[in-house]
Amino acid sequence: MILWVLYDIEEDRARTRVAKICKQSGLYRVQYSCFLGSLDAHEKDVLELRIADEIDEDTDKVYLFPMSKNELKETVLLGQAFDKKMITDEVRALFF
Repeated sequence: MILWVLYDIEEDRARTRVAKICKQSGLYRVQYSCFLGSLDAHEKDVLELRIADEIDEDTDKVYLFPMSKNELKETVLLGQAFDKKMITDEVRALFF
């Protein structure tokens, strides 16, 4: 499945750890608080548990949005869409 991870995490240390967890899981950063990649159901569950251990559930917000490749191809990208310095060709290829 294609997975988007978006977050708003108050504490710098927790935010840095969550970004590192996303990268270690094979996700690609498309914006500072937004990651995208392809994971299977087990990998998604592990990611969810690891992120839950790092955040403060009273103040932080994390969203995991699964979608199919067909749904991703229907996504509308406006303006600059992705920071080209932060993403790979693999992420761009998911859209085309």
